Amino acid sequence: MSHALPLSRLSLLALSTAAALMSGSPAWAQDAPVSKKAAAKKAAALPDLSPEQLANAERVLTGATPCEFNQSVTVSANADKAGYFKINFKGKNYVMAPEPTTTGAVRLEDKKNGVVWLQIANKSMLMNAKIGQRMVDNCVHPSQKI
Repeated sequence: MSHALPLSRLSLLALSTAAALMSGSPAWAQDAPVSKKAAAKKAAALPDLSPEQLANAERVLTGATPCEFNQSVTVSANADKAGYFKINFKGKNYVMAPEPTTTGAVRLEDKKNGVVWLQIANKSMLMNAKIGQRMVDNCVHPSQKI
């Protein structure tokens, strides 16, 4: 009993693979690491922050923060541009900038994706501002525990 593809299917597979290879980089190469030059260009696209935003950035709690329902959010400083932060939740990364508030809360915002990180004295939460819903709540950084 042979498990080989019929010649016509095998030929089509070989031709489509050859065409993909000749048309540019193969699909597996598209996930290659970003060059330093490309990373610098991406960082340059982030606008400079105001002195007030930079002051607010100093109050952001970084690190892994456990949340409700055994979820977690990781907040880290953006290595490419001072004052910006990278938030990782459920495998997605958001680049966020601190925004001024009148309440004293820390607010990080990714305007492109409509995502907001709110940090108050005793907890933090990640919100989808586009639809007005919490993505995750009751995130308590070790320094927020009372």
